[in-house]
Amino acid sequence: MVVIDKNPEALQRVSDNIDAQVINDSGSSPVALTEAGIKQAEILLAVTDSDETNLVACLVANIISPTTKKLARIRSADFDTFHDTFSEYAPHIDTIINPEIEVVKTIDKFMSVSGAIDFGEFADGLVKLVGIRLDKKTDLTGTRLSDLPVKIGGQKLLVASIIRDEKMIIPRGTDKLMVNDIVYFASDQHKLPKILAAFDKQADPVKRALIIGGGRIGLRLARMLDEKSIYTKLIEKDPNRCAKLAERLNKVVVLHGDGSDQDLLNEENIRDMDVVITLTNDEETNILASLLAKRFGAKKTITRISKFSYLPLMSTIGLDQIVSPRLSSINTILHHVRKGKVLSAISIKGDQAEVLEAVALETSDIVGKPLKKISFPKGALVTSIIRNGEVIIPAGESVIEPNDKIIIFAKRQDISKIEKILAVKLEFF
Repeated sequence: MVVIDKNPEALQRVSDNIDAQVINDSGSSPVALTEAGIKQAEILLAVTDSDETNLVACLVANIISPTTKKLARIRSADFDTFHDTFSEYAPHIDTIINPEIEVVKTIDKFMSVSGAIDFGEFADGLVKLVGIRLDKKTDLTGTRLSDLPVKIGGQKLLVASIIRDEKMIIPRGTDKLMVNDIVYFASDQHKLPKILAAFDKQADPVKRALIIGGGRIGLRLARMLDEKSIYTKLIEKDPNRCAKLAERLNKVVVLHGDGSDQDLLNEENIRDMDVVITLTNDEETNILASLLAKRFGAKKTITRISKFSYLPLMSTIGLDQIVSPRLSSINTILHHVRKGKVLSAISIKGDQAEVLEAVALETSDIVGKPLKKISFPKGALVTSIIRNGEVIIPAGESVIEPNDKIIIFAKRQDISKIEKILAVKLEFF
């Protein structure tokens, strides 16, 4: 891995924390790219804060090394209609990452899956990976995992992980659910509503929403909510930005003010809001505004956080539903850099774990034998098998067949072991 950056302080942080070669230069420079070894590189990740720099870096890389796969972060909405063009024509970008679009999609999922504090989709939406907090009121408190199917009406359920006191546990059937546990499980999309109901997470449709922060993400979200006919208010601190937002939005009520102003929140009847989404560029403001919204009676809050160091603190202060542009970018990148036939991948709890979707080939040793006889690391678990469009929640006796899709949950320290299994066994592709 080679990292190019114009900021020497950023490069010093990279050198201090990971084993990578660093080059202090512009990533769009043909000299710098050549020096970095672009001709031998499998992947170029152009992820600077400048869309234009990322585009030029991919264009230069395409000229020097056409076979190198290119991933670029392009955030401006001005380029939205050109994504396919950039792929089909020069600079031939293989994947365009727009973290703002991904964040809006995540917020939409949070609003549609009541009670979820983490959410992922695999196998074209057939499998949902959901993380929920076990509230005191639920009847499932104290239940052994092996007894869960009986408690939830005979539905098969495989708990992939439990977060307890900020520690990740890969549980066994004898483990019990405890108050304030964050429980991750995989589910068939059709069975998810019944399972959520068993955890007392009822589906409450969002009819009224308040957005705090009218930046690019706030604008994208407001447009989406407007299209869904959800009554929406948006608070923005910058009066000039308010004027632009009012011009671009039809039914959305645009308000000039500070989203952390208690008087303003009371005036706007925040207690009547089904969801409050804080999306300013200041994380402290987002946290404060979300806490105030909860205090004043908002039913749900969704908070934008980018600093990974803040993520473990959010549950402690009562903010569970978090969106992160950085994490959205990472999730898009992951399945391109993971070895083996990995179709998709998402991070869990910042970077504590990953969930991988991969294909099992006929040449693989993971095919044709019960799961209990496969040497998976202790921190990894096969959560789902997808075969001919059917989702199978596996047990120890389950057998993976050729061309099955498999969903694997793995702790961070075990990812390399899973990669070796997938790369060695699936590299015939």
